[in-house]
Amino acid sequence: MADKEIMATGRRKTSIAVVKLVKGKGRIFVNGKTLRNYIGNRPAIEMLVYRPLVLTENQERFDVRVKAVGGGVVAQCGAIRHGISRALVKLSEENRNVLRLEGLLTRDPRVKERKKYGRKRARKRFQFSKR
Repeated sequence: MADKEIMATGRRKTSIAVVKLVKGKGRIFVNGKTLRNYIGNRPAIEMLVYRPLVLTENQERFDVRVKAVGGGVVAQCGAIRHGISRALVKLSEENRNVLRLEGLLTRDPRVKERKKYGRKRARKRFQFSKR
């Protein structure tokens, strides 16, 4: 890799994250903020985002720059993880097997079900009264 950036897109629920891998020291920037500032004090979510870099042993080699839109913070972090995984596969095909075994290359297809008419939410009914 000769000083070029690798781009990939990750998605989860209604969130989309455009990820750029750049040579660096292992920092992640989301919408201009560091990852820690963006998600607040949530170490579990931070570990979730770093997982693909840790598995492929690229944690100290790349900086990650992300533009994330849509959904909530946790869904955006899932999209970032998916995008980082896809970028690492573009970088080297050898990463594919490691990431595939952990399920990081599969897009999580679960989205909120739409509300149906005659119901309170998607499946919840209004209270039934016998008398």
